[in-house]
Amino acid sequence: MTATTPLVLFNSLTRQLEPFEPVHPGEARVYTCGPTVYNYPHIGNMRAYVFADVLGRALSHKGYALTHVINITDVGHLTDDADEGEDKMERAAAARAQSIWEVSRHYTEAYWADIAALNIRAPAHWSIATDYVPQMIAFAQTIAAAHCYELPSGLYFDVGSVADYGRLARAQTEEGSGRIDEVAGKRHPADFAIWRRTPAGESRQMEWDSPWGRGAPGWHLECSVMSGQLLGFPFDIHTGGIDHREIHHPNEIAQNQAFCCTGGLDLPANSGARMWLHNNFLVERSGKMSKSSGEFLRLQLLIDRGYHPLAYRMMCLQAQYRSELEFSWDGLGAALTRLKRLVMAVGQLRDRAGDGADRPGPRFADALARFDAAIGDDLNTPVALTVLDEIVAMKKVDPGEKLAAIRVVDAVLGLGLLTLGRVELRLRPKAAVMDDSAIAAVLEQRRAARADKDFARSDALRDELARAGVEVMDGDPLEWDWTPA
Repeated sequence: MTATTPLVLFNSLTRQLEPFEPVHPGEARVYTCGPTVYNYPHIGNMRAYVFADVLGRALSHKGYALTHVINITDVGHLTDDADEGEDKMERAAAARAQSIWEVSRHYTEAYWADIAALNIRAPAHWSIATDYVPQMIAFAQTIAAAHCYELPSGLYFDVGSVADYGRLARAQTEEGSGRIDEVAGKRHPADFAIWRRTPAGESRQMEWDSPWGRGAPGWHLECSVMSGQLLGFPFDIHTGGIDHREIHHPNEIAQNQAFCCTGGLDLPANSGARMWLHNNFLVERSGKMSKSSGEFLRLQLLIDRGYHPLAYRMMCLQAQYRSELEFSWDGLGAALTRLKRLVMAVGQLRDRAGDGADRPGPRFADALARFDAAIGDDLNTPVALTVLDEIVAMKKVDPGEKLAAIRVVDAVLGLGLLTLGRVELRLRPKAAVMDDSAIAAVLEQRRAARADKDFARSDALRDELARAGVEVMDGDPLEWDWTPA
């Protein structure tokens, strides 16, 4: 299928919906702010990568050759947005009694496992911050004379040296962010560290020699350097969570302006990227989203309770990326049920259609046009899902052509419908008290009771399974399913 509807996206820099117009014809170059690998990502973090994945898939669907970069921050990110204090990675290494390199590797691999579990496509480049320190020093040297000044604690960027600082966050007209602590000698409260010098008498596991003393790069510097190195300035789209819109991304933009010798932000490309896209928060009312809360909500916790990770992807798709999404276990359960129904329907269709047709038939043209329009409308995945439901429900159509239509849709939504089986959705909750063989034994006893017309015992055995978290499904070839905890 050839996409026909232009892709229109909300540019946070201009606060307007704008058609996507690539810097390089036929290409789409996208940079996504990745994790700081000092702990496991929570599910709120992972919403940003589901969003970025759908964006990349939509760009591919619209016919662009995609180059996507996601960075791994393994140095330079402090415990908040202050310019002085403890490095998150150093603190995590001390807590685990491991080297910072071991900590980085462990949490990077955990993040990559979550990426795979959510069916998020790997980017063209995973850019690791510590691989780019020489380039960061060179970048800083290029802008230092005109835009930076030294303090005892390091090299600082003077935000007054570029036009329109803070426009992305609307700091000039809205309530600015107050998370940057005072540092003695700063010219402006918003000035930020480009290079943090290691204090006298101290040492870090990750530190390098630089013209401004031995130390480590600032967090904001990393993304400017890696995006410019791998995508070139200006590139097309920079994505991240809405929390980055207030400090991190305005600081990136200021560095990009300084490096490229560009003017103000009335021309969005002067920011380093033509468009800045931000997903909204995942809201969880109990407070367990924060990593400081102990057993915070990470993807593995959902799996341990019996929810397939793609149920969380479905949950994310049910809200438009710029809307807040409230997490609840009931909501996740509803998303899992919706996913199961789709998997059941597509599984039956696969049995009938085999590999399916090469392309959808004309009966699907209207539905696919509406799907294409929904994706073009700032990635309106809730509407796209309703179109998917319509396609799956269509009667008296060629099964192979229907499967081909579903293939077009799922290539963007990424639910894995053409490969996922119902049995894969049957995840054993970590707290389950019965294993599969014990369940099979009770089901056999129940079949015997029903054959003997002992319905009281049959009901009692069904209740026994229900108390153990097992849902009996009479008349269904699968026979039973786990009920998530």
